Amino acid sequence: MAVDSIRVENVTKAFTLRFHRTFKQVTVAKVRGRKTSDTKIAVDDVSFTVEQGESIGLMGLNGSGKSTLLKMINGVMRPDQGRILTRGRIAGLIATGAGFHPQLSGRENIMLNAAILGMSENEIARKYDSIVDFAGIETRLLETEVGHYSSGQSARLGFAVAIHVDSDIFLADEVLAVGDKPFRAKCIERMEQVRDGGRTLFYVSHSAGSVRRMCSRVIVLDQGRVAFDGDVDEGIRFLKYDDGDDRTELPEDDLEDELGADI
Repeated sequence: MAVDSIRVENVTKAFTLRFHRTFKQVTVAKVRGRKTSDTKIAVDDVSFTVEQGESIGLMGLNGSGKSTLLKMINGVMRPDQGRILTRGRIAGLIATGAGFHPQLSGRENIMLNAAILGMSENEIARKYDSIVDFAGIETRLLETEVGHYSSGQSARLGFAVAIHVDSDIFLADEVLAVGDKPFRAKCIERMEQVRDGGRTLFYVSHSAGSVRRMCSRVIVLDQGRVAFDGDVDEGIRFLKYDDGDDRTELPEDDLEDELGADI
């Protein structure tokens, strides 16, 4: 019997966009009859269910609401309407360097992030060397404040910590947006292991090749709403991302095209 891993029910999330910074600017704008703010609906009445062990590719054009939805699934944001139910521990990388304290060293941030993601002290100690090895960060750099890291180095460290968490759901956003080709290929290979191990994988990507390789189902967002939910190849054709190449392998050119997340 199938068990639901993620259930999204009529979820809506809106943001207020303010056009002026100071009280004086707001006052002048109101006197002149101009708008001082606007509302942007990032996710609009979205519903779907993900079964345990499914690998979902979340796709859509920039600004379609993919990252906002992923953050709500992760619990970083709360929906304004509707509800999201998840089963088990959630791990993953939902933004480059997310959760890192810029004034702490790489080593200290590994400890902090691993603890936040639910690792015990003994588990962190046991996996520390493996995390460092996967990230490929030099030992001397681990004692340097993360605020001095490049975006690629922060992403490497963040992904390395997240992928070592024994989670039931793994969320991947912006994983391949930075870093060199060998590291991006290593990320894809490790996420395949996550998927094949029976965990639920939720993967945000613009890359048709990597989605074909990683996912068994595609959900496409368009202006915050679900425009497609179904077969991977059909979803890619729906987005017009298909270049006619049906290979399931991830070529270097497709890795180069990986753009990561937007909002």
